[in-house]
Amino acid sequence: MISKKSRKQCIVLFSGGLDSRLAIKIMQKQDFQIIAVYFKLPFSCSCFNDVEEFSKEQKIKLKVFDCTKGKLFREYFKTIKNAKYGRGSGINPCIDCKIFMFKKAKEFAKKLRINLIVSGEVSGQRPMSQNPKQIEIIEKESGLKGKVYRPLIKLGINGRQRKKQIELAKKFKIKYPNPAGGCLLCEKLFRKRFKFILKRGLSEKEFHLMNIGRHFVIDNCWVILGRNESENKIIENLKTNSGRIIASEDLGIIGPTAIILDKCKKTTENKIKDLIKAYSKNSLLKEKNEFKGNHLM
Repeated sequence: MISKKSRKQCIVLFSGGLDSRLAIKIMQKQDFQIIAVYFKLPFSCSCFNDVEEFSKEQKIKLKVFDCTKGKLFREYFKTIKNAKYGRGSGINPCIDCKIFMFKKAKEFAKKLRINLIVSGEVSGQRPMSQNPKQIEIIEKESGLKGKVYRPLIKLGINGRQRKKQIELAKKFKIKYPNPAGGCLLCEKLFRKRFKFILKRGLSEKEFHLMNIGRHFVIDNCWVILGRNESENKIIENLKTNSGRIIASEDLGIIGPTAIILDKCKKTTENKIKDLIKAYSKNSLLKEKNEFKGNHLM
């Protein structure tokens, strides 16, 4: 519970990156009691351990919206599947994703009777969601028009350069992670893969496989092959409602383990066994090329 003695409270949308860390420090300097709100998203590349560690260091409360399971997973997947405001160079619906998060933050703030929501966004930093026009759309659709405070923008910080942010980090004496790919949905390499998944649907357990293995569609059946021993073990340990495992050892060869994520006929299963053989240790390149058109990248 929030202390009744606190005169000023705010919610800070915390991604774990440098900008949101600075937003937290700026609000602390203004004597605000902070609740950091973190969205654990299925396809995010951020590290939750770093988020927890920073929250403990700064002695701030942390609220986690875990969108990797249950009702929140279903809501989030529906949001990205039915994107209203288009997609980026990958399959990323950044505006719709931001609207989803701001709506949840608004509901949470309302329950706690907190009127101020803070974001570390910088205008012009993210081409898909952080330009003035897009920020206006996000605020309007989430019911927060003119109600989100962005301290870094107030300080005149804009664009993709991080020089001013790094200077502020030194001033506040805080550590921060190096910038990295924030979301798999933005990756052009996975565009074909995600396009198939958005059409087919995805379970909570299946999304853990999105970033591993070689993905194929054989007779409209989704199949994933491990690329190495580590990925083979991940596949072998996965339990799904419909997934069926075929290990290369079952075929008397050394190669990938496959998981079949859709029901398939015996003829399709035989094709999948041929696929496993094609990617086995001693397979020929021409055998792999036979399945090239089925590869989801």
